[in-house]
Amino acid sequence: MSQPPPPPNQPPQGGFGAPQEPGYGYPQQPPTPPPPPPSAPPAPPQTPPQGAGGYGYPDQPVHGQPTQGGPSPYGSGQQPYGQPQYGQQPYGQPQFGQPQYGQPPQAQYPGGPGPGGPGGSGQSKQRMAIIVSAVVAVALIIGGGIWFATKDDGGGSEAKGKDKQSSQGASSGTTGGGDKPAKTVDAKLLNKIPMPKVSDQVTVEGMWTTDDTFVKAGVYKIVGYPLSGGDAKWTIPLDGAVCWSSDHLTKDGLTTVLYQEAKPSAEDKYPSCTEVGLLDLKNGKMLWHRNVKEGDEKVRFDEVTIGGGTVAAGGTSGGAAWSTSGQSLWKPKAGEQCSDDGYAGGEDKLVAVRRCGDYDNPQIQVQTLNPKTGAVKSAYKVSQGIDYVHVASTDPLVIGLDAGDSTGSAVSDFLSIDDSAKTGKVLGKIGTENGKYDAKCESTNVEGCRKLAVSKSANTLFLGSEDRTDSSAATANEVVAFDLKTGKPIGKTDGVKGAALTPLGLDKDGSVLAYQESTWETGGAVWRIDPKSYAKTKLLQNPVASHEMEQKFSPSYSEIIYSGEHLYMSDVYADKPSGAYDRDDPLAIIFGAS
Repeated sequence: MSQPPPPPNQPPQGGFGAPQEPGYGYPQQPPTPPPPPPSAPPAPPQTPPQGAGGYGYPDQPVHGQPTQGGPSPYGSGQQPYGQPQYGQQPYGQPQFGQPQYGQPPQAQYPGGPGPGGPGGSGQSKQRMAIIVSAVVAVALIIGGGIWFATKDDGGGSEAKGKDKQSSQGASSGTTGGGDKPAKTVDAKLLNKIPMPKVSDQVTVEGMWTTDDTFVKAGVYKIVGYPLSGGDAKWTIPLDGAVCWSSDHLTKDGLTTVLYQEAKPSAEDKYPSCTEVGLLDLKNGKMLWHRNVKEGDEKVRFDEVTIGGGTVAAGGTSGGAAWSTSGQSLWKPKAGEQCSDDGYAGGEDKLVAVRRCGDYDNPQIQVQTLNPKTGAVKSAYKVSQGIDYVHVASTDPLVIGLDAGDSTGSAVSDFLSIDDSAKTGKVLGKIGTENGKYDAKCESTNVEGCRKLAVSKSANTLFLGSEDRTDSSAATANEVVAFDLKTGKPIGKTDGVKGAALTPLGLDKDGSVLAYQESTWETGGAVWRIDPKSYAKTKLLQNPVASHEMEQKFSPSYSEIIYSGEHLYMSDVYADKPSGAYDRDDPLAIIFGAS
């Protein structure tokens, strides 16, 4: 497919009312490129985005004034670490989301060059940077004012106290370190899904659960199993390998996947990710599959999601959307100077990240859409100098920016956005402080942020603190609660000694689910955290006998779901063994009482 020249370097025109000041977003030192997951395929060559894309809704210059984050509940003596990890926020199911691994969409097999165009994680794009002395505060010009971001001086609150955080964002908070009495499932290893035999690495990203089925993407197929594992109940064949799978599962059991147009062949070793399919996981069927053509060529996409009854796919070639009945709602338009990088879904919402202007200095907007028409309901304009924007949650709207992260997590700050008006407004800013708080987003994709939970009822973002497993600390880390209205820490949940506690998402009742990693002394565990009192309750304890197998499924690079008193863990790549040590590695494992 021929690529038109990149659009001219100009901001979007039109919009709601007169142009406003730029929103939050600031360049800093270029971050260290994130390492790919183990055995990840090579990234394809990088090319400028194609000019065709988007669906023609107006661009609005908007802005918002962020609230400076308050002091941390931890001192500044903790050193940042460089291990990238993840978190997720789903909807509509009693489970937590699984990771999107944003592999290069057009090159999923190692050993050869992939076609052009930026794809998923592992691709670090050149960012505009203003290098400032590490000792001097960074002046951030926001909405005509200046905001100074400084390092914590060690005088931050420990976030302990009897009273809850006040609405004014006081530095005190609460600690929910105690365990509430509850029945803990004494789990055992119920089943293993064998690793498919392949000659080359194949992406098998995608895992979900319904009321009666555990669903896992396989090699050129989607397979449904009994909840405790066993023989397959049904299989949905695919024309090619999975490129991206949506975390979102509707109440009707619908989800969506992006997959290649064909299997690799001698003529085409790296088929393009052009096919979008809507899956009915309750009945084990593909309801429809669609693609979009630009001339004689199919449009390639990088990711897909479902939100508000609309399936939407986006990428460097622009965005397209369909109703759940398969009707086309919008698609890329040739000659447009803006395109949709991707979309974030949810039960009732659909949010677009729209890119305009020059490839090396883009203007990005985060736009809350009418899912049925694509009309823009609200828009927040990110200041130039930020190349990629992630959406961690659509309701409430929480976005992630990389403005100088050096850990490879692709996110340095989370912004809570009020999208109730036409012009989006920043409510609070939460910094990860180069690994002091642990989160992971895909480097170039819109969805796929991990190792976090967003509670709408508590209006809170939950992040794990850095892992101190190798130290003599009483606990390996804490789960810290941040007020989305102020960006300030308002409480924490103490972890356990020797194993990090990772937020994973919410259960059906709105409580935070967290995974405790396995060690040589104990199996992993699942905890529930009350989003308002921060008290934790152990829900499931895995056996120590299977800890070595459990450790093969890293919270950084594997899919994990807790649902119905079962813990599901799976790989996102099918690969041939490298030696005796991984000869018997399964594709997925299931823990539970029965």
